[in-house]
Amino acid sequence: MARLPIIDPEKAAGEAGRFLEASLQFRGRAPNASRSWANIPYIAKFVLPFHVPIQREGGGGVLSCRIKEMAVLKTSHLNTCDY
Repeated sequence: MARLPIIDPEKAAGEAGRFLEASLQFRGRAPNASRSWANIPYIAKFVLPFHVPIQREGGGGVLSCRIKEMAVLKTSHLNTCDY
């Protein structure tokens, strides 16, 4: 299975760099999902404003942050992510 390269925020340039900077401002970090989305920054920049509020409690989502984080960890484990 082919995987997208994960772009390093410190080395990103152009639109990818601007997208990762926006991700840092919205989230306070650039998670691997954002670093993968940076491969298609012209599309990703439209997804970010919708994606972030759903991840936070009170931002439109129904699940607590605890449940969301458990789902992220389980999915990452099943996909053999390094974190």
